[in-house]
Amino acid sequence: MNLSAIVLAGGNSSRMGQDKALLEIDGVPLLKRTCDAARHCTDLIYIVTSWRDRYEPMVSDVQWIEESSPRSPIVGFAEALEQVTTEWVLLLACDLPRLRGETLKQWTTQLAEVSIVVAKTEQRWEPLCGFYCRDCLPSLQRYIAQGQRSFQHWLDAEVVQELVVSDRQILFNCNTPDDLKQCLP
Repeated sequence: MNLSAIVLAGGNSSRMGQDKALLEIDGVPLLKRTCDAARHCTDLIYIVTSWRDRYEPMVSDVQWIEESSPRSPIVGFAEALEQVTTEWVLLLACDLPRLRGETLKQWTTQLAEVSIVVAKTEQRWEPLCGFYCRDCLPSLQRYIAQGQRSFQHWLDAEVVQELVVSDRQILFNCNTPDDLKQCLP
């Protein structure tokens, strides 16, 4: 499959109070866990971040898309999507501790004629765990050029196929110290 992965690791981790990408679960930093899961689908992984020096020692064989300063997830994604050459992109946040590579690989079978295939909870899209075809880039760029920054609103205006997720726990984001406690043994 013509697929690469983009991992967003450029946020400020303000709710966590420390860099989420570096937090370890079972001795493995969250960023590395996410990259390892993505490798079940592709060897071509891009990490979008302002802190390459901080993360480079923990991950190898990745491409770096360096931001001069942290930006919103949708802007970081758009800038990365401009640089990839594959038809499809798996977009992931770096803070998905329950993500499993085998599940991601299974999800690739759900890609169809629609350009966007994203997980959804009862209330909202989970844009940082989904697949995007490069042909959605012009729409995304127009949306951002209008000053918009909400992934939810952009996805609501697009044709999106909901990713079938049998275990919703895989979408758990580790954003706060209490979230981290739920992930530790």
